[in-house]
Amino acid sequence: MSDQFTTERDSYGRLLADREVWRQAGTLAAAGELTARWLEGTSEYQPGTLAPRFDDETLPIAGQLAELNRSGLFTKESQPGLGPDAGHAQREYVTGFCSAESAALLLRLSAGTELIAIAHAPGEVSQASVPVTVHDGDVVTVLGSSENPVESEQIQDWARESNETLALLLADSWYVELLDPVWGRQQHLLPAVLETLKSAADGRLAPDF
Repeated sequence: MSDQFTTERDSYGRLLADREVWRQAGTLAAAGELTARWLEGTSEYQPGTLAPRFDDETLPIAGQLAELNRSGLFTKESQPGLGPDAGHAQREYVTGFCSAESAALLLRLSAGTELIAIAHAPGEVSQASVPVTVHDGDVVTVLGSSENPVESEQIQDWARESNETLALLLADSWYVELLDPVWGRQQHLLPAVLETLKSAADGRLAPDF
């Protein structure tokens, strides 16, 4: 590998050498591990993120997100909770791809707590609007839509950003959206999601989904 290749970046500033590693990621576990490395600052390429690094807002929860990615949830989007300040408020949330077993456990978590889980089956096209960010009285971010690549164009987009094997796997995976209904609350949602995923890995819960 030439030095030019190891230092070359795409038009978004992402490191091409780190993109090449994604060409070999054919499982959710592999995608989760590479995402964890990006969140830990040892990678400068993340499929679908048009920048080499995550934004400053993610920094306080980056470590927890890395753990989630190593526990069976390949995360796609997230934000920390922020209390009403100068007209801006956020609900903490995280979304991602996972197995049917993990989706069932996360739904069970939602059924047993006040936390909210929305699970989208493979191939499901659904759309709802659950506000998670408001600014000056206007809703600016919502959850509730399936993000599985279903259309051929969506699969091709994922394949270009990672590889075709992973793109097809994501089309056949569950997509889950998890949020804390309490505006501004922090350190409640992500620990609960992580504990649920780890309990499955430890065999403490048997999914019946």
